[in-house]
Amino acid sequence: MTETTGTTKNTGSQADAAKPAQPEAVSGTKKPRRIFKWVLISLALIFLLMVGGVGGAFYYAKDQYERAGPAAQDLTVQFKRGTSLIGIARKLEKAGAITDARIFRFAIQLQKGQGALKAGEYNIPTLTSMADIFALLKSGKSILHKVTIPEGITVQDAMVIIQANAILTGENPATPAEGSLLPETYLFERGMTRTGLVAKMSSALTKELEKQWAVRAENLPLKTPQEALILASIVEKETGLAAERPQVASVFINRLRRPMRLQSDPTIIYGITLGKTTLGRGLRRSEIDRKTPYNTYQIDGLPPTPIALVGPDAIKAVLNPPTSEFYYFVADGTGGHVFARSLREHEKNVRNWRKIERQRK
Repeated sequence: MTETTGTTKNTGSQADAAKPAQPEAVSGTKKPRRIFKWVLISLALIFLLMVGGVGGAFYYAKDQYERAGPAAQDLTVQFKRGTSLIGIARKLEKAGAITDARIFRFAIQLQKGQGALKAGEYNIPTLTSMADIFALLKSGKSILHKVTIPEGITVQDAMVIIQANAILTGENPATPAEGSLLPETYLFERGMTRTGLVAKMSSALTKELEKQWAVRAENLPLKTPQEALILASIVEKETGLAAERPQVASVFINRLRRPMRLQSDPTIIYGITLGKTTLGRGLRRSEIDRKTPYNTYQIDGLPPTPIALVGPDAIKAVLNPPTSEFYYFVADGTGGHVFARSLREHEKNVRNWRKIERQRK
């Protein structure tokens, strides 16, 4: 019995000892809740700060993208084909056209415009914004250079002009056939090769000749476009006055119809020089009397090739010549020519020209 009573007392003592521990359990539950609350508040504050920072950074970048650029003078910047957006942005920053390559790149990527940028050489005016530079590079309006090939020069002279142009790249191709290039002013971007330009000039002549041949006058004494080109080259060399080309063309068309020999001095000269040099003097009687493929005093019809590069107006003159009764012409002393219907009238005009020549000596 004593042992049982003792056991009960010990149990009561253990229960009493456990009572003070109950308030501590409640306090431990509240503490994690408070920590969790402060963690949430801290995360919310961090989120707001991040949002505010991102928003601030966005508006800063937008301002930099749209405001006037740093360039104090016009700049020229070239981008080769295949240059990446990163490469373009870095080159613009290095040239002083933009303040921050990263902002430029980010803005273009945001607009999904990296694939719209075009290679080329661009002029960037003073204070141009990044936004306007992007628009310029999208437009592809790069700097255009030019080379002018005058009408009436030979293909040899044209190739000299092309070789001398400092913007064109590569060496000249083999000299093409006489008269096979269209003389005019050609615009091109930096990087254009000399071979590419010559091909462009050849294609331009082919298109021009085909276009005008399709609307030629009826009953011309010209069987092919090549014959038209040959006659046009003679017209081109006979007169430097644009207004005279149709009348000169009518003389040669009338002679071919009769038929009469063309008797054109420039054809004899070309037969002597083959377009490689200038004669630098008057024709000698022996040269006029010598029969060569280009001496139209000695051969019937046209020479075998053109004798110069021909412009559109000369082609038009021979394919749609005015109606006339003229068979002769000679210089009039003013830079132009006087035309005649008969040999007698022509001889009178020649005497007047000789008189003018003597007075000038």
